[in-house]
Amino acid sequence: MCVDESAICIIAEILNCETKEIQNLTAMKMGMTNLSYSFKFGDKFFIARIPGEGTGRLIDREQEYSVYKKIAPLNICDDVVHINPKTGHKVTVFWENVRVCDPNNNNDVSACMKMLRDFHSCKLKVPHTFDVFERIEFYESLWNVPSCYEDYKNTKVNVLELKKYIADCKKDFVLTHIDAVPDNFLFLETENGKAELRLIDWEYAAMQDPHLDIAMFIVYSMYTREQAENLIDIYFQEDCLPDVRVKIYAYIAMCGLLWSNWCEYKRQYGIEFGEYALKQYQFAKEYFSVFWEAQSAL
Repeated sequence: MCVDESAICIIAEILNCETKEIQNLTAMKMGMTNLSYSFKFGDKFFIARIPGEGTGRLIDREQEYSVYKKIAPLNICDDVVHINPKTGHKVTVFWENVRVCDPNNNNDVSACMKMLRDFHSCKLKVPHTFDVFERIEFYESLWNVPSCYEDYKNTKVNVLELKKYIADCKKDFVLTHIDAVPDNFLFLETENGKAELRLIDWEYAAMQDPHLDIAMFIVYSMYTREQAENLIDIYFQEDCLPDVRVKIYAYIAMCGLLWSNWCEYKRQYGIEFGEYALKQYQFAKEYFSVFWEAQSAL
């Protein structure tokens, strides 16, 4: 059975309809974790998310379901029609006239950081947490072969040195998106011509230090040091305390290794991320040094 036929069967089961009622099924740009399809049902268009190969070992769908229930009153995410906490299948309303955040456009970035600040300030709570160091170890445990980087062991030792520092840092623990990257911020053009901003893909969301979201945005955007500093200034409105900035440097190193290990796991399934994967590993190495230089200067 071809992929499209499989997707049609899954969507028909979700909507409790005949496969012939699913029209105009179109594969969208494939994400790093899921397969997405747009389709027409009745007189409306929707998007179906079908978890990709190996995803079940990476994401707890029950936790994702609880997050969507928690944030529903805020009206800041995708319009969910169906979400299955067991399989991870999700159907959402298809939005026309939509675009993702341009990480090189300061107006876009400013709007996204304002949304993050406002969301973080809600200080929502859920039962589960996201432990970066635990995930680094977990992703590595899924490998069938050693790291492709010759100096991986040394890089990992360095990043793990940050564990005590992070544990001792003053920080709030609130519901944090974890995957707050440019591609997950969507600008929707409304009927009055104004842009409405939404944040999608809450698969990893959990209790964490909200400043981790800043680091995630930086590593995914593959920012230069100058761009990273600019993003921190935008989020904090030019008022970031020196020790908080240093903490974010540590987070950048941690996030770099986290997603590098994730990319190495996905590589086992024939999914390559090229420059992105390499850059994540470089973030781990570079910002470990940036952190210690800045921390010693405090």
